[in-house]
Amino acid sequence: MNVVLFDCHTSRENLLPFTFTRPVADIRVGILTIREKWEKLLTVKSFSLTEDYLSGKFPFYTGSEPALYINGAVLPDANLAAAIKGLGALQSLTASGKLIAFKSEKHHLNYENFEAIAKGFTPVLYNGTVNSVTQIWDIFKMNGDALQADFKLITNGRTSQPLSKTNTVIGNASNIFLEEGAKAEACVINTISGPVYIGKDAELMEGCVVRGPLALCEHAALKMSAKVYGPTTLGPHCKAGGELNNVVFFGFSNKAHDGFLGNSVIGEWCNLGADTNNSNLKNNYGNVDVYSYRNGKAIDTGLQFCGLFMADHSKCGINTMFNTGTVVGVSSNIFGSDFPPKFIPSFSWGGAQWLRTFTFHKATEVAARMMERRELTLEEADIRILKTVFEREEKNRKK
Repeated sequence: MNVVLFDCHTSRENLLPFTFTRPVADIRVGILTIREKWEKLLTVKSFSLTEDYLSGKFPFYTGSEPALYINGAVLPDANLAAAIKGLGALQSLTASGKLIAFKSEKHHLNYENFEAIAKGFTPVLYNGTVNSVTQIWDIFKMNGDALQADFKLITNGRTSQPLSKTNTVIGNASNIFLEEGAKAEACVINTISGPVYIGKDAELMEGCVVRGPLALCEHAALKMSAKVYGPTTLGPHCKAGGELNNVVFFGFSNKAHDGFLGNSVIGEWCNLGADTNNSNLKNNYGNVDVYSYRNGKAIDTGLQFCGLFMADHSKCGINTMFNTGTVVGVSSNIFGSDFPPKFIPSFSWGGAQWLRTFTFHKATEVAARMMERRELTLEEADIRILKTVFEREEKNRKK
């Protein structure tokens, strides 16, 4: 079965700046990305249907056989997967007016026309619950339920590596799962409110105090004496310290020192300097507004707690303070005293006093150096993606 995860145009725009550098399905919520959830549940490798400039890194489907197309913003479950697999040729699955999936015999659908084509298929109504990530704050808001579902999916029928007796467990120890090479010594682990997953070669250093749901993905690390409130996810190769509360790190990003981060989403290859803090609650206890790329202005999240959204390859200096509902685009470098603006466009350099363009050459140099520290290379496909984002941002600055 060929499976293609498509970007709904509306969801893709709502999920900027994270979707500047990835399809919607490659957003991490819970332990796994949405793509990894579908692939594990359906036991397939999937393709993408997204904007052309991403195709070098996230390949389109070019086969000659019919394919199932699934909305990349939708979180899977067994009932929904069964309904999708039951679709016939030229049928579409919908729920509450939303396109969930369709089966097409047409080949090489493109991002511009596929939604219009799918509207002509025979609709099949799905009456079950459908959970989807449609706004950037949904990522941390839905992280708890997604993490618990992923924990069951990943650990079902498997046996955890033993947990060291130097740790103190509050709650049910069976809700702790250690993959091969995982380490945890002299930590306090509370599973009453949710499970704790420690991925392959991940580590909870001594003195950590954590409450589930919590996921440390492969090679992630919580630094000594970190304090973590779930639901929180550290993606692969992330390092974090200080205090975290309901935060999602996608992967390869660092907050290695003290400071508070709450109700926030951090993309890949980000670095938060020592004693970086964010506000996640307004002084008047009102709802938090967040900049929307789709609307071109700040919109009401409906949330009282909402922190920082930082896209791939962005950095901030020591003692940086972020206000409630701050959005930082791709490859920005933020520093200086006082609160920077609540919306920082991609490829920005500066802080509260001024913002300038972070030139493309210098920005990619920084990205390459950070990746070299992990013995990885900034590939041509990545450079082309970043170049496209830079050129779009330059056009917006000139308007």
